[in-house]
Amino acid sequence: MSSFSSPQASLGPHHQEEPVSSAPLLTPEEKLADAKKLLRLPRIVVICGSTRFMTEMNDADLRETEAGKIVVKPGCDMKSPHALWSDPVEAEALKSQLDDLHRAKIRLADEVLVVGDYIGDSTRAEIVYSRSLGKPVRFTHPEVDPDA
Repeated sequence: MSSFSSPQASLGPHHQEEPVSSAPLLTPEEKLADAKKLLRLPRIVVICGSTRFMTEMNDADLRETEAGKIVVKPGCDMKSPHALWSDPVEAEALKSQLDDLHRAKIRLADEVLVVGDYIGDSTRAEIVYSRSLGKPVRFTHPEVDPDA
């Protein structure tokens, strides 16, 4: 027979472990920021703006990529004809889906770059959303900043 006994055996059958105090729980945003640091990811910039500025968005993508940043931006221009959005009902559903996807890109990003010299309702909503999350917002045309 062993002279060693389990530490719990001497505490009795009704003993409950005290909770171990730990660091406060992290928010999902804090967990994402920590994961990006651990992965040594470059800064992520999301490009926002009217899709009428797709050429300017592509130019901004090139400049930001050359500066060593990961770039995310709108993936399609619904102002240009395409079979995916030729039906108005399907186009409205797709627009809603793409808006949700773009908000996810904003949450992923470290900063926001607004492209173009015009701010429409959708871009204005993206700026408000970005700032509500504490994301820095830059403008290719600072004069269009609604908070300037």
